[in-house]
Amino acid sequence: MSAIVIAQDGPVVRVTLNRPEVRNAFNPELIGELTAWAESVQPGSVRVAILQGAGPVFSAGADLAWLSQTAAFSHDENVRDARALGRMFETLNAVPVPLVGRIQGAALGGGVGLAAVCDIVVAADTAVFGFTEVKLGIVPAVISPFAVAKIGPSAARELFLTGARFSADRAKAIGLVHAVALETDLDTAIDAYVRELLSSGPLAVAGAKALVARIAGRTPAEAAEMTADTIARHRVSVEGQEGMRAFLEKRKPRW
Repeated sequence: MSAIVIAQDGPVVRVTLNRPEVRNAFNPELIGELTAWAESVQPGSVRVAILQGAGPVFSAGADLAWLSQTAAFSHDENVRDARALGRMFETLNAVPVPLVGRIQGAALGGGVGLAAVCDIVVAADTAVFGFTEVKLGIVPAVISPFAVAKIGPSAARELFLTGARFSADRAKAIGLVHAVALETDLDTAIDAYVRELLSSGPLAVAGAKALVARIAGRTPAEAAEMTADTIARHRVSVEGQEGMRAFLEKRKPRW
């Protein structure tokens, strides 16, 4: 059985973690399949991707059976294993289309890392989050660049160090989650985001996502030339010209 299930409906693809019997915990197969999917995404055939988990839990992080194996690994073997996990998060983070996270039940350990690499996260009001690695005597190292970028160093100091579980409302307050809904209303909330994303120019959306990554941490002066070139390219593009004409002609753009 595949560790993930991919289902596409027009321009929208749903990627489902498919290990509900272990709360969608990571193992090498799931890591490999998610990485391969993320590397395969091409703008055009896909415009929005939704990442979700089968069953009652989004993802409980690392599979205990896998963890027990890594405990016997040498340092070099653990480094190779961690690099594969890091590659998964890096490719998901860089998917050239909007990645929307649908979180129910719990997102713990690496499951929070998945939430951190999503552009938009919608969580059930009953969902629970936690950087629980320290409870196992390890640290949230691989997911830390993505998590700190989302929640900032202050919240990371508290939550990384304590390993405490926290609510969807707290996750929203620190920027990990963007919307909280009743679990029965999760798909309605996600559909609203999907409609907004599909109403915009697909190349513009992809460019806006790339722009955020490129300007993060730069001063306005450092970013000036790059941002000027970016807006110039989009203004003269076919999509940009169509969008501006549609606005002036008071009609829907053709994309």
